[in-house]
Amino acid sequence: MTKKRRFAGIAVAGVTFQAGSAAIDSATIMSALVYQLTGNSILVGMVTAILRFGWLFPQLIVGYLAQRTGSSMRYYVMGAFGRASCMALMAIVLVLGAEWARWQLAFAVMIIWTIYAFVSGIVAVPYNDIVARSVPSQWRSRLLATRFFGGGLLALGVVGVADKLVGSYPFPLSYAAIIAMASVLMFLSSGVFTSLGEPEESSKRTEKPGFFQYLKQGARVFQVDQRFRLFVFAQWCGGAVLMAMPFYVVYASTLGFDLKRVALLLGAQTVGALLSNFLWGWWGDHLGKVSLLKAIALGRAVPPLALLMTAFLLPLSGDWSFYFFIALFFLSGALANGLTIAVIGFLMEISPNDQRPAYSGYFNAMSAPAFLLPLLAGVIATVFGLLSVFVLSMLAAILQFFILGRIDYKTRV
Repeated sequence: MTKKRRFAGIAVAGVTFQAGSAAIDSATIMSALVYQLTGNSILVGMVTAILRFGWLFPQLIVGYLAQRTGSSMRYYVMGAFGRASCMALMAIVLVLGAEWARWQLAFAVMIIWTIYAFVSGIVAVPYNDIVARSVPSQWRSRLLATRFFGGGLLALGVVGVADKLVGSYPFPLSYAAIIAMASVLMFLSSGVFTSLGEPEESSKRTEKPGFFQYLKQGARVFQVDQRFRLFVFAQWCGGAVLMAMPFYVVYASTLGFDLKRVALLLGAQTVGALLSNFLWGWWGDHLGKVSLLKAIALGRAVPPLALLMTAFLLPLSGDWSFYFFIALFFLSGALANGLTIAVIGFLMEISPNDQRPAYSGYFNAMSAPAFLLPLLAGVIATVFGLLSVFVLSMLAAILQFFILGRIDYKTRV
C-alpha cells in the first residue's frame, strides 16, 4: 500500500473518530449530562479527570507490550473497538435507566465513563507508532490538521443533530441518542483504521527487556533527555490548565445559560477547531512543533483571563453572556486542536524510531497524575468558588509557556 493511500485511510479514520468524540465531549455534553444528573461540581470535575487519567495511565503497560512484541495493531483493535462498545453500553443504560433515581443513573454513567477512559488509553501508543511508521515527518502536522478539519465538518452535523435531540426528547433519552451516535462513528473509525493493516516496515526491536528493566529505562530517559523531561513538566502544567474546562459550562449555567442549548457551545468549539486546523498544520510543519506548543500555551491563558475580567470588571447579562460563552468555546476549540497537533507531533519527533512505543508509554504515564487535577478543581470550586479554578488555570498556562521556552528551540521539530 502506498504512503498516500495510508495517509488517506488514516485521515478518514481520524475524521470519523473526531466527529464521534465531539458527541461525547467532556467539557460540554458529558459535563452537562453529569451536572443535570447530580448538580455536583466535584463529579463534574471528575468527568475530565477520569477521561484524561484513564487515557494516559494504561499507556505505560501498552508501551511495554508493543515495544516487546514489535506489533502495535493488536492493541489498537482492543482499545478502539472496546471504547466504541462502552459508548454503546452507556446509550443503552441511559434508555433503560430513564426512570431510575438520578443518583443510580449517575453512578452507572460514571462507572461506564471510567471503563471507557481506561480502554481508550490502550489506543494512543499503537496509534502513534503506526502513524509515525506510515506517514513521513513532514506530513504529520498536515495529517492531524486534515483529521481535525474533516472531523470538525462532520462534527458540525453531529452538533446539529444533538441540538435537535436535546430540544425534542426528554432528558436523559436525548443524551442516549447523542451517545449512540458517537458509538456508531467510533465503530466506523475503528473499522477503517484496522483495514489498513500494520505497516510492513516494522520498527526494529533489538532487545526485549523485562518490565522492571523497561521501567528503569524510562527513569533513565527522564534523567538524561532534557527535551523529554521539560516536555513532561510542560504537560503537568497542561493538566492544571485543563482543570478549568468542565467548569465553563457550570459557570455559564450560574449566569443563566440554558443547558438545553449546550449543543451550541459544542458547535462553537467545533467551529473554532475547524477553522484553525490549517493554521496549526502549516505552523507545526514549517515553524516547528515547539513554536506551536509555546503559542498554544500562551493562548490557553486567554479564556480564563477573559472570564475573570467579565466577573470583576465587565459583568455580563442576557444576550451578552450568551455571545461571550459562544466566543469562549470557539477559542477553546481552536486552542485544543492546536495543542493536540503539537503534542502528538513533538512526541513523535523526540522518540527514537526503535523506541517509539516505549517513549509514548513513558511520557503519557508520567503525565497522567497531572490530569487528575480537574477532580481537585471540583473540591476547590466547592470550597473557594468557581473563579479560583480559573485563576489557577491561567497561572498554569503562563508557567507552561515559560517551561516550553527552555526546550532547544533551534531543533526543527
